[in-house]
Amino acid sequence: MKGPCPHDLCDGSGFVIDDETNTARPCRCRAQRIGRARASTLAGVIPKRFRGVGFDRSPVTEIDPIVVREVRRYVEDIDAQLDAGRGLWFMGDVGTGKTTLAMIAARAALDAGRSVAIYSLPRLLAQIRTTFDDGSADSYVTLLDRLQSVDLLHVDDVGAEKTSPWVLEQLYSIVNSRYEDRRAIVITTNLDHEELCEQIGGRTVSRLVEMCGDPLPLFGRDRRMDLRSA
Repeated sequence: MKGPCPHDLCDGSGFVIDDETNTARPCRCRAQRIGRARASTLAGVIPKRFRGVGFDRSPVTEIDPIVVREVRRYVEDIDAQLDAGRGLWFMGDVGTGKTTLAMIAARAALDAGRSVAIYSLPRLLAQIRTTFDDGSADSYVTLLDRLQSVDLLHVDDVGAEKTSPWVLEQLYSIVNSRYEDRRAIVITTNLDHEELCEQIGGRTVSRLVEMCGDPLPLFGRDRRMDLRSA
């Protein structure tokens, strides 16, 4: 768990030493260090396609400036947003930049030394399913605990998985545990509020609204098709 303290408060041990009283208290960075350790087996790396994204580059420069402004405000105060458990919800058409903006938020969290897990919903559910296999490295409870403890959970394509009672149960468990623990979540979805309620359940969506606020809408042409045409 050693390493430089991002807040310059301790020597990297996660504890602040008071020489006068010869006592120690947990540093602000300790919870972050524990979260990163628990997240070590999760997908916490920005995919190659999104490592160069930025506010001053395409496609972000072509996205609705009102939405981009909200994301910029979020990342400029990333520590406070994560400490408060506030997230982002991007909703709209395919190929309009939802994942790009979500990756900018995830990268800001990583740059701030916070723990992050990044998944598409189908991949996340597939990883949960593997915990039931014989010889799995993680138990179901251990994986859910890790998903709960990261500072930011980024889930793409919410609503893309075929609905079943099992899928609804997993989504609710993940969202509710983060809701109760005030942990931030960033989601992208092609579905509007009503469609998402039908797909993943009203009680899950209700918690997402409280955690993320109103969805940030992104509509328009599929920029991926434009790139292919070019």
